[in-house]
Amino acid sequence: MKKIILGIALATTVLGGCSGVSTKNKVNETIAWKHIGELPTPKGFEKQHGVAGPLAGNIGEYVLVGGGANFPYKSVLEGGAKVVYTDLYLMKKTGKGLELIKHTQLEKGIGYGTAISTKKGIYYVGGTYQTGVSNEILFISLNDLKTDVIVEKIGTLPFDYHSGVATLYGDDIYIVTGKQDGKNSKNFYKYNLISGKTTELKMFPGTERSQSVGQVLNNGAEDLMYVFGGGTGVAFVDGYAYNFNKDTWTKMSNVEVKGKEISILGANSIKLDNNNMLVIGGFNKSIWDDANLKLSSLKGEKLKNYKQEYFTKDPQDFNWNNEMLVYNAINNTWQSIGKIPFMAPCGEGLIKIENIIYSINGEIKPGVRSEAIYEGKLIKE
Repeated sequence: MKKIILGIALATTVLGGCSGVSTKNKVNETIAWKHIGELPTPKGFEKQHGVAGPLAGNIGEYVLVGGGANFPYKSVLEGGAKVVYTDLYLMKKTGKGLELIKHTQLEKGIGYGTAISTKKGIYYVGGTYQTGVSNEILFISLNDLKTDVIVEKIGTLPFDYHSGVATLYGDDIYIVTGKQDGKNSKNFYKYNLISGKTTELKMFPGTERSQSVGQVLNNGAEDLMYVFGGGTGVAFVDGYAYNFNKDTWTKMSNVEVKGKEISILGANSIKLDNNNMLVIGGFNKSIWDDANLKLSSLKGEKLKNYKQEYFTKDPQDFNWNNEMLVYNAINNTWQSIGKIPFMAPCGEGLIKIENIIYSINGEIKPGVRSEAIYEGKLIKE
């Protein structure tokens, strides 16, 4: 069995602080980040270019990363084709980083679905293929020796889905927003894992959108499903909470720190604990809104010149969100616990195992990915 340790720490940055929120129930933690390596080279290629939208989750101390997409041949500006990968990496958390246990292949390349990690396995909902979009729910588990991956199709949705929010609560997977049947949506469903039945629920109250973030959190009284951000041709900063018992939505605080609204369109999230959600990444709202307007309205030479200027900018010029944002469900407030010491990723894999967080690849500017894996250690102040 081939084993490779992914990387050695190159640098560690300790980040912390808060941003003008009540000290009650505030997250008093810092994150020490270090670079621990890259994903192995995909099958049929000579180097790893990094991916966005990978399948990423964990089963205990085992990390699974698969699929995702990039532009390995030519840039977006040059009309390069997007490749969706079949590679699936089984890795194990160690004191030195992530140890590669097995590099195998999925039946189809897939990306931009939603992975839900549980103790027994990972549910993977929807996603895009090289051509077409999935309506399947997969369950990914490990063999008894923890040396191989088992991928099973366990259900089918009555609609195609990708780039939305899916959470597990009880025996149901709740699916909202995202691209449903090819369109930005506000439709909301639950899929029962026992019966295989899909039930339509109270529609999401915000504008149709995709690339939102969401988690199930407890507000001090009950569990609710929280959904924030996302976008269409414009980026949104609003948020809502769904009550499982009442089938109702309630408006929550906008994504705002120190009076400044922050777009988390394209970001990813994890639960820090039952009450708090960490969000990393997000396209800058003003740049995103302006680019979508111009790319859809300019014609001829003006469009060509704008594309040349836009797609050749350096990553930092896009000003993506580099604040580590934490939403607290008890206070209904946002805070920043510092800045990430690497380029802000969108569409990265984000995984938490105990007090360790892994940020895996992601887009760092339109059409360009990072191949890096970063490990962050939560440290109590």
